[in-house]
Amino acid sequence: MRALSHPVRLALIEALTVHGALTATQAGQLIEESPTTCSFHLRQLAKFGFVEEAGRGPGRARPWRVTRLGWTLDSPAEDMEANAAGEALAGITLQRQLERHHQFSRRRSDYPADWQRTGGESHTVWWVTPNEAAELQREIDDLVNRFRDRLEDPALRPGGSSPVEVVVLSHLFLAPDPVTQTSEAGAD
Repeated sequence: MRALSHPVRLALIEALTVHGALTATQAGQLIEESPTTCSFHLRQLAKFGFVEEAGRGPGRARPWRVTRLGWTLDSPAEDMEANAAGEALAGITLQRQLERHHQFSRRRSDYPADWQRTGGESHTVWWVTPNEAAELQREIDDLVNRFRDRLEDPALRPGGSSPVEVVVLSHLFLAPDPVTQTSEAGAD
């Protein structure tokens, strides 16, 4: 997680995920960093298994690719350092996602009309048990991952498609009431 908790490394992972294999020069153009900086961070990501060389390109070109798509931050561990690294990564990632959403919202009218309808916000509050919350999260995950195969295999992408980022957050709105939790423990 610490390997990912750097803005350049996250930007590289995002660029490789969306664009496929890239050289440090190509990635640098996309994320507005120097090829030298990108090369250093790609090597660091490779040390931790997040990227790998994607064969040789023409001449001295050295393209890189991601080794896996996405990551999951598990429940807090007993390792306080790992928890802190996970929280830092989650915070940086969320900031990047929200900034992309804000940029799209501000520039929506610059896009073709059919893409202007893309995206949006919704908000609700559920009154659910822990088991119901877990079930809803599984259903959301299934929906969000519906087109994941297109991310993994570019040949499956239909003509006219573009990458659309989907961010779904769920969390307790208020801390659970210990009195209510105790009296309703058997009601799940």
